[in-house]
Amino acid sequence: MSEALLLIIGAALVNNVVLAHFLGLCPFMGVSNRLSASVGLGAATALVLSIACALAWLAHHYLLVPLDAHGLRTLVFILVIAVAVQATELLMRRFAPLLFRVLGIYVPLITTNCAVLGVALMTTQRELDFLSAVLVGLGTALGFTLVLVLFAALRERVSDEALPALMRGAPVAFLSAGMMSLAFMGLRGLGGL
Repeated sequence: MSEALLLIIGAALVNNVVLAHFLGLCPFMGVSNRLSASVGLGAATALVLSIACALAWLAHHYLLVPLDAHGLRTLVFILVIAVAVQATELLMRRFAPLLFRVLGIYVPLITTNCAVLGVALMTTQRELDFLSAVLVGLGTALGFTLVLVLFAALRERVSDEALPALMRGAPVAFLSAGMMSLAFMGLRGLGGL
């Protein structure tokens, strides 16, 4: 139980996919203007990331390794991620149509989110067992959502402040992201992957 918790905490906080590996920066910077959109996209990406890690592990161990087709890993993982995104999109359209309209183009773009592909590749490259791969996927998903929501809240707060014209928009967003990254780097001693 404690090993599972360490895997989740390590993936979510210590080795955060956005702030430590710098993957998934497009949605991190693009959707984090509004807190509501960030929560929705974080949840959708979390669902896709968790499903994709499990499916990628299965595809790797039961398809690619037996066929000795390691060169097709990226292509197969992209297909697996596309299936996970389509399933998520159908679920959102059915059960959360307002959220689906708010997120718009960002839901299909999860397919090309490098964080999802990067984590799927990292879990198979590190040769984790199935449960560990799923837990790392879940931890990464939680960490991605946490960082997206925290950054959106920070950006909403900073947008209300009186800033010089040159600091508004992207400059203050990049400075805030850098400070968040430094704060998360302080968690390095907790253990990790």
